[in-house]
Parts: sequence; C-alpha cells; structure tokens
Amino acid sequence: MRLPVLLIALLLPQAAAAQTAAAALDALIAAYPDVLARHDGNTIIFRDDTTMPAHDSVAKSHAQRLRRASILDQFHDPYPRGRLTAPPATDPGRYRNEAFFSKMYGDCRKGEVRPRLVAVRWLPKTWGKTVYVTQVNGVADALRAVSSEVDALPAAIKHAAWPAAGVFSCRAVADTGRLSMHSYAAAIDLNTAISDYWMWRGGKDGVRPYRNRIPPEIVDIFERHGFIWGGKWRHYDTMHFEYRPELLEMSGR
Repeated sequence: MRLPVLLIALLLPQAAAAQTAAAALDALIAAYPDVLARHDGNTIIFRDDTTMPAHDSVAKSHAQRLRRASILDQFHDPYPRGRLTAPPATDPGRYRNEAFFSKMYGDCRKGEVRPRLVAVRWLPKTWGKTVYVTQVNGVADALRAVSSEVDALPAAIKHAAWPAAGVFSCRAVADTGRLSMHSYAAAIDLNTAISDYWMWRGGKDGVRPYRNRIPPEIVDIFERHGFIWGGKWRHYDTMHFEYRPELLEMSGR
C-alpha cells in the first residue's frame, strides 16, 4: 500500500534529521576513540561502559543552547572549514555540553585536569616557552604538530601566534557561565596584541562589528590538526583555538 503524499512529506524531514544526527554521533565517536566506544543513536557509550544521553529532545534558543546544550546541540551550527568569505553569522562550536567534556578531560574544579597535563614548547624556534596541555585525546600531540608548522611560517605571519596567552585556565566563559575549553587544557589563546574579541569592542547582542587580524595560514594549520577557530564565531574570539575534530569532520562531509 502506498503511503499518502502528506505522510511522506512529514516523514522525509524526520528521516533526514535522524540521518544527520547519526552522522554527527559517528563523527564524535571517530574523533575521540580513546574515550568513546559507540552510540546507539540516543546514547553515547564511553569505553568505561558509562553512558550519556545524546539529546534531550528540547527545542532551544541560541541563549539556551549556550547554557545547556545537549551533545547533539553541539552540532547545531555547522563549522565552516576553510577561509571565510564573509563575517560569521553563527557560533559553530560555542555550544558545549559541560558534562560531556568534563567526563572526557576531567573537572578542573575537582583537580582532575592538572594530573593529565604535559609540557609543550610553543614555537621552539621563535618563542620557545612552555605551555601545559592535556594529553587526553592526543590534544598535546596535535598542538605540537601545529607548533612545528606555525614555527616554519615567515616571521611576518607567525608573529600573530606568539607570545601565547595561555592554555590551561579553570574558568567559565564570560557570557555563558559554562566551563571554557581552557578549563580542560584543550584550547590555546594566541597573541592578544593583534587579536580581537567581541566583548573588547563593546559588543552587545546583535551589535558587534567583526574584526580579525589573525593570518589565514595559521588558521589553516590549526584546522588540519583538529582545532576550530573562534574567529568563525559571530561572537568572535580571534585569539582562540580549541580541539574539536568532530566539527571539522562534519564540515568535510
């Protein structure tokens, strides 16, 4: 028996949404294989056999996603891999499920992150100072690879990458109250002297003129190694790079 046309029209968006959600969760499992084992479409299963819901089936505004994102909400805004052709209109990567990242990297408020830190010399040929980065999920190794490639860039380009403004800092994001990726030592801030941040420019919601001075060559290198860039956020933070390979994986599909 044929399905009525109206029913087909209703089912197709649901099927497409389920397929997209499954692809997002597949990307998540592939991005963190040391920590995540699998998913069943509704639940994330960690390698220690603990579980976490992938979604909460609650419609949210932008502000609500910033403060209480589900794991699938993290994929709400697709991350645009490659060079920008216009100022960003969304916030890909700013939606973070705090419980998920605290499970993977530890809760800095409980002293769980610091024992997992390792030393990385940032731009050893140019600056050569030590930053401390989580070794969970291979983040420290990825940042070493970034450092080596950025260090080989011409001085006129790589000057934007040093001095580094820090990696590990147990703190909340100013406008959300949720833990920053710096709280997990999975993010780095670059040279603040030539960086731009929406709050520094007097930005209010809906009024924040975009500005960026970070060279695209540096962004390209970070993205190749699994880091997204805060310069691709509407609430821009151009010094900021954080390890989110799952978002880059989805952008390449």
